Amino acid sequence: MMIRMYCRSNHRETVTAAKTGGAESLCERCAALLEYSRGRVRACRFGDEKPICANCTVHCFRTEMREQTRVVMRYSGPRMTLRHPYLAIRHLLDRRQPCPSR
Repeated sequence: MMIRMYCRSNHRETVTAAKTGGAESLCERCAALLEYSRGRVRACRFGDEKPICANCTVHCFRTEMREQTRVVMRYSGPRMTLRHPYLAIRHLLDRRQPCPSR
């Protein structure tokens, strides 16, 4: 959701709903970030016990992707409380989850 919010507001090359048959999609750069993030989360060594990345002891994102994620989260984070309050509250609660030790 955060990447979609960021892309919609910051990238003019976002594919519009008319071109995709009703669903808005992401620009190439944001789609690549989303796919990369999903892949890294799926491959996480902590599995179902995974904390949010900020609390994790193992940083598995490449430096450039981590910086792109920070930019997206800096933009979208404050806006989440107004547009998607349930997701924002869930994210705040997830931040309290400690990293499991393995």
